[in-house]
Amino acid sequence: MTSSQRYTLTLSCPDRVGIVAAVSALVAANNGWISEAHHHSDSSQQRFFMRQEILADSLPFSITELRQRFEPIAKEFDMHWSIHDSAQKKRVVILVSKGGHCLYDLLSRWRSNELDIEIACVISNHEIFKGLVEWHGIPYFHVPVTPKTKAAATQEMMSHFEALKGDVMVLARYMQILPPEMCDRYPGRIINIHHSFLPSFIGAKPYHQAYDRGVKLIGATCHYVTEDLDCGPIIDQDVLRVDHSDSPNDLVLYGKDIEKTVLARGLRYHIENRVMLHDNKTIVFR
Repeated sequence: MTSSQRYTLTLSCPDRVGIVAAVSALVAANNGWISEAHHHSDSSQQRFFMRQEILADSLPFSITELRQRFEPIAKEFDMHWSIHDSAQKKRVVILVSKGGHCLYDLLSRWRSNELDIEIACVISNHEIFKGLVEWHGIPYFHVPVTPKTKAAATQEMMSHFEALKGDVMVLARYMQILPPEMCDRYPGRIINIHHSFLPSFIGAKPYHQAYDRGVKLIGATCHYVTEDLDCGPIIDQDVLRVDHSDSPNDLVLYGKDIEKTVLARGLRYHIENRVMLHDNKTIVFR
């Protein structure tokens, strides 16, 4: 095996005896090499979750045939499943407003190959980052949003996303609330970074809310977007200790570093197919 190409199998199904054996037997019968394996059983709901990485060149057939051979097993165990090819990079559409720290960080990680993605475009309700983004050779779409134009702006953003064959939309401090029809259209495909340790301090100015409350920890949360503001399934979180001497501006400054790290980590988990949705929660196989 000389290639780094992998096929990633993810599945969930009712928990029962024989799931791991059936999947592993299929791979082993075809001399497949499982390079990474994770399992989780939710005893409260009797549901089983699995993620396996298989070296692509260890199998004597294509991903299409692998999917065909896996279908009888999936049917037998009533699985919700998918198999992804690591050679197919996820196409990311980034949305941003005026705060550029998360955008800068994602561009840097993309340029240095820390994030194995294609950035399809950047969409913003401001023109601030147009020169920067286009310098990187990435299309930039300025889509202003006002109460009167919000419906048309939503349609334009969805048109760009679909025309460019986007796989995931990343709100890198995009300070507009997405309408329910957009959230419903792309479930599990829109990722947001919120600048608090959710579920605390939902909505606007969470650092100021945290300061007023006198908290000793601030944080950031990467989550999937739903129509309920800042209440979608959480992918990743982190915190930083603060104290009484820190002003609201200090919290904003400190928080930027956490936001960048948490968003990049959450996006990486998503593009590597490490996140599985389960009701309003996630299973993250890190």
